[in-house]
Amino acid sequence: MSNPQGALSGVKVVACSTAQAGTVPYMLMADLGAEVIKIEVPGTGDGSRRAGERKGEISSFFETNNRGVKSLTLNLKLPDAREILHKLVKTADIFGQNFRPGAAERYGFGYEDLKKINPALVYASISAYGPDGPDANLPGTDAVGQALAGVTEAFSIPGQTMRTGVASVADETCAILTFGGVLAALIHARTTGVGQKVETSLVGSAFRLMGWTMTTAMWRNQPPITGARINGSRERAGIAACFNDSEGKPLAIQLDPRDWKKALEILGFLDPMEDKGVSDLGLAFESDVKKNAILDTLSELFSTNTRDHWIEILRKSDMVATRVNTMLEASSDPNIVENNYVQELYHSGLDENIKIHGTPWKFSETPSKPGFAPKLGSHNSEILSSLGYDEEEILHLEKINAI
Repeated sequence: MSNPQGALSGVKVVACSTAQAGTVPYMLMADLGAEVIKIEVPGTGDGSRRAGERKGEISSFFETNNRGVKSLTLNLKLPDAREILHKLVKTADIFGQNFRPGAAERYGFGYEDLKKINPALVYASISAYGPDGPDANLPGTDAVGQALAGVTEAFSIPGQTMRTGVASVADETCAILTFGGVLAALIHARTTGVGQKVETSLVGSAFRLMGWTMTTAMWRNQPPITGARINGSRERAGIAACFNDSEGKPLAIQLDPRDWKKALEILGFLDPMEDKGVSDLGLAFESDVKKNAILDTLSELFSTNTRDHWIEILRKSDMVATRVNTMLEASSDPNIVENNYVQELYHSGLDENIKIHGTPWKFSETPSKPGFAPKLGSHNSEILSSLGYDEEEILHLEKINAI
């Protein structure tokens, strides 16, 4: 269930959405107290109920992306089900869908259809490629966003085949940008009484994720240095990179141009770097050969002691350095655990504790509160009763497979 004391308490959301980008915005709203009604196909439900790791009937994918929402099954091919949807929309603040372009319109819940019912409605529409352009009508996934928006190149290793990442960065970025855009539109709607359509996409969100790195590439009209983040300019170069220590454990450093030479000195790297002619980080902008010579020498030097040793030296001079965690190490890192970014909660359906994402915010007055994902159709009676349907009418809707 949603959090009745959250910052979004009183906000009503109806979502005909699936996967990750289409569900996470509304899961976050539920964490913050919004009432989120998720529309699912009767009998089968959201296909992501069967994705990821399974614990009994519980899916890690579905649980992560749909916690705290209510499940209402509707067969939107039938007029009776569409009538229910329209009744929900009439009093909703937000409607969300991530159907393939054109599908919502065919089923009677496109933006033009729903704004006639509720002119103040904020309507979120998520697509793969964006609403315009040659591929606008094509379906797509997280891999499309990563591949088309340049993310894949940014995280590539020179000389190796490009690969999309394991984490769904395009999906998750799109979800967060949709979350923010929809709430901005909601403020406008509550001020003016006028709703609007908010369109986001996997490609557009992944492109935004590239930030100033993309801007720099466009201004220079050349790709960024990959394999390590060496940025700035020939005259003022900075670095963010990972290196293995003497035990093969990785650490990450990030040094701005002001700290580069000082860091080499306190680490004891300056003399050997100068001996090899690679103490000038700006050389990386001249050629891949020089860039690789700098990185290879740093790799050799960092491999002479433990990462704790190097991290301590850099942190004493207020420079950025940290260990590199595996995903499992991250889930038990004290910086994660003590901030409740991961939580362990009792799940009554499993009769055991499970680890879940905490919420990424700390509100001083209206704390966010994660819930659990619903069973398919578990809120049918509650929601339909609130719309004025009696038990006999609900049974009839079941009989004709409308719910």
